[in-house]
Order: sequence, then structure tokens, then C-alpha cells
Amino acid sequence: MPAGEAISVRLSTGDLPAHDCAEILRETYGRTVLRAEIAPLGDGPARLDMDLFAVPGLGVATGACSPFSVHRTSALIDNDDIVLLVALSGATAMRHRGREETIESGAALLLMNDDVGYNRMLSDFRCLNISMPRAALAPLIGDLPSALMQPIHPQTGALRLLMHYAGALQAAASSPELRQAVVSHVYDLVALAAGATRDAAATARNRGVRAARLRAIKADISGNLQSDISPSALAARHNVSERYIRKLFESEGMSLSDFVLEQKLLRAHRMLADWRLLDRTIAAIAFEAGFNDLSYFNRAFRRRYGHTPSDIRKRANPD
Repeated sequence: MPAGEAISVRLSTGDLPAHDCAEILRETYGRTVLRAEIAPLGDGPARLDMDLFAVPGLGVATGACSPFSVHRTSALIDNDDIVLLVALSGATAMRHRGREETIESGAALLLMNDDVGYNRMLSDFRCLNISMPRAALAPLIGDLPSALMQPIHPQTGALRLLMHYAGALQAAASSPELRQAVVSHVYDLVALAAGATRDAAATARNRGVRAARLRAIKADISGNLQSDISPSALAARHNVSERYIRKLFESEGMSLSDFVLEQKLLRAHRMLADWRLLDRTIAAIAFEAGFNDLSYFNRAFRRRYGHTPSDIRKRANPD
């Protein structure tokens, strides 16, 4: 992969003729992407819907598929990457390195891409698959051989943060500097989930965990503008202190209240500019965006955008 390049690919059987799906998946997804022999299980049609995203140092795959068997043979092995497989729903039985484990919804396993192995999906399966160079990740893990094929519990804090944070990579694709920071944060979280060395754990808590926690809190705020997003409520939901949350935002040069206000104004602006919502009053939109005081909303909106809510609404009206 050329330095700094990001690659995004979507694979789906949705538009393929049913009688060709199995063979196309065997060649394109199995031998080319997974570097393994795959075969559909059961009598139903083979189905796959997967988003693949890769940058130097990291590959992320998310999606769902019908039951398959996956056999990694020595002839197809072409790298020694470390892979974290997270079962988002469904279950799969894994056999690698002389061990057998079954992972179900929320749990994860650390694997080596240069191991001959086999896994069999026991049902429709939805997963998150993160691939990282061994040379980059192995030094961060205290005992890599023991960490391999060791189930990681769904309630492991670093794993839960990682599942939320994985989407940050694609959002950072336009900036090589930001992208590299996100890659490092993912390494931190994977190492913590699998068993980091003392030094790596200390670094991760001050780098990857903080970044992932901040992203999770921001997503919580943005998705719940009409709910309780007070510092105390956020602290309780994310199991941290209010002071810790404030310091997270201060590290980015903003306050928690400034971020909350910005998200409310962004939502209101999007709704006001949407011609499909012309039947809603400005007051209703302000309330839906999380404002309880219409006068304050109007002042804050004009200060932020240099226009009144009515100005934006007029621009959205095709008449």
C-alpha cells in the first residue's frame, strides 16, 4: 500500500445472481481478502455484506454474513499480522494453535494470520475484524503466546471502548496525521484488552483510552440532545468522574458546555435547512435540538451562524 493511502471497499452479494454467489465469494472474499478457503454452510443462499477499510498499519472490516466455514491453509498465508476478531452478533467456533474456542456476541479473540486454522460460523454472523502488523503490536502485549486464542470478555473496558472507537479511523481518513494518531490509539486499546505490558498500559491509558473515551462521550451527547446530558449523567453512564470529563474536553481546547451547545446548534441548523421539515415550527425544531428557551436559542444561533433561524428557513423554502 502506498505511504499515506487509505483504501475503502464494500463487498456485497446483494446484486449477484444466487447461483454464482458461492464461487464469487470463494475467490474474491475468501482467497483474495481473507487469504483462506471459505465454503457456505447450510442450504440457504450465501450472503455477505462487508465494509473494508485500510490504511498503513491497520485494516478494519465490519459486516455480516451467512454461515461459512473458513480454513486458513499454509498455501494462502501471506503475512504475520495479528487479528482481533469481535463477534457483534451470532457465534463462531475457532480452532487455531491446537486450541478450540467459541466466541459469541460481544466477545473477542486475538489470532495470528500466519497460523493454519479453521473456524465455523454457527449462525448468521456479524463481526468487527481488526488487522495489525505483528511488529507494531507484539511489543505492547505482555505475553503474546498466552493472549492468542484467549477469549476476551464482552465487559472488558478496553474492548468496549475499542468497538466504539473503530469507526474513528474512516472519519480521520482525510488527514494523515490524525489517521496515524487513531491507528496508535487502536493499538493501545487492543493491547489493553489482550493484556498490555506495564509501560504500554500506562501509555494507553494516557493516550488511546482518553481518545476513545472522549469519542464515546461526544457520540453520547450528539445522539441524546433531548435527554440528560448533564456532567453528572454523562459521568454515571461512562463510569468516570465529572472532573475527568471536563479535563478530556479541555485537552482539545474547549469546554463541555461549549461542545454541547455546538452540537445543539448544528442539529438545529441541519433541520432548518432541510426543506422536508418546512412544516415544523422553529420552536419545535429548537426543542428537538435540545433547547428549552427559544430566546436563548435565537441569540445563540445568530451569534454562531451570523443569521437568524428564520433566514436559514427561508433559504430552504423552494418557493
